[in-house]
Amino acid sequence: MFKKNSLLIAYIFFFNSIAYSQIIIPDKVRQGIVIEHFNGNVLAEKNADQKISPASMTKIMSAIIVFDQLKNKKIKLTDQFVVSKNARNATRSGESSMFLVPGDKVSVEDLLRGLIITSGVDASIVLAEGIAGSEEQFINLMNEKAQIINMANTRFSNSSGTFSPDNYSTVRDIALLSSYLINNYPQYYKYFKEKDFLWTRTGGNPIKQENRNTLLFTDQEVDGIKTGHLKDSKYSIAVTKKKDNRRIIVVISGLPTMSSRAESSRLLLNNSLSKIDLFKIPYDKDKFKIKIWNGSSNYLDVRGTNKDAIFINLPKNLKNPKIRTELVYEYPLQIPIKKFEKVAVLKIYNNKDLIDTQDLFAQKDITNKNIFFKGIQNISHYILQ
Repeated sequence: MFKKNSLLIAYIFFFNSIAYSQIIIPDKVRQGIVIEHFNGNVLAEKNADQKISPASMTKIMSAIIVFDQLKNKKIKLTDQFVVSKNARNATRSGESSMFLVPGDKVSVEDLLRGLIITSGVDASIVLAEGIAGSEEQFINLMNEKAQIINMANTRFSNSSGTFSPDNYSTVRDIALLSSYLINNYPQYYKYFKEKDFLWTRTGGNPIKQENRNTLLFTDQEVDGIKTGHLKDSKYSIAVTKKKDNRRIIVVISGLPTMSSRAESSRLLLNNSLSKIDLFKIPYDKDKFKIKIWNGSSNYLDVRGTNKDAIFINLPKNLKNPKIRTELVYEYPLQIPIKKFEKVAVLKIYNNKDLIDTQDLFAQKDITNKNIFFKGIQNISHYILQ
């Protein structure tokens, strides 16, 4: 917050720009959100903070917990977990299954494919038990991770997304989760775009099951993420499309049919890419710099969440846009300042209209300058001369 008596410093500069166009979420969608992954901008939303049953989109978090364990070298893809009777019996009639047999030893990589592609309830429980000892302990890891990702309106009560009033989220939180997955685990994200999985099971013929994300089969630029379906929440999906230097994430819930889910998500992905552009504002060294009073440095460089530039979304159909930016901060800044602490806001205008704001963060630590000591240094320097 800025103090009422503080001096607001503003640097203005201009850019040739693009345009802004509204993305309409279809009526069939109960809850929905569209995100520009590159900068986190919300392009459209509808009941984005309304509680939903995430269904099998829950498995995105289950996969992330497995990826955490792989990253920390606590497990390997080649490790084998034993299938418990609990894992087999937990799969109820009509639910997705990898068709695991109690007593089987299955590799972590096969279980991941069974979790992500097949959407197996049994695969999720075997992974949970193998990593944490029990599904209950694994759920604790899931909820701890949700807090780290800032999923403020999410609570997990199982690892697979089977219906429970205590297993809930929002489309906004699922979009955050999806973005976290893409940013942090590119080496494992490949599993989410695989179209099918052939499971060579024990004591039976191999079973091949297809990914329920039908957009993977119709659009080569779609590469994930996870579908869901429950009787109460209907059909849902977290889906993403990467084209050129952009990636759009769509999360929708409450669709009446599988086909309407595919149709609505395809429409939102394509409209976001065809009607809206991603516009780059470079970090001008003189503009993105704040003067510091009585600090260990005279100036402080500031940056947004993206280290390369500020990126905003504008429509492609805007005529003669004129973009100006305003760097706003409290002067003098309160010292000490920690690296990556929020210290300013960039306001972005098209002519007189405010179209976006982006937080700016300190790029180094600033400590208090010892004025008395500096004064003694200056006096000593003068006497010696």
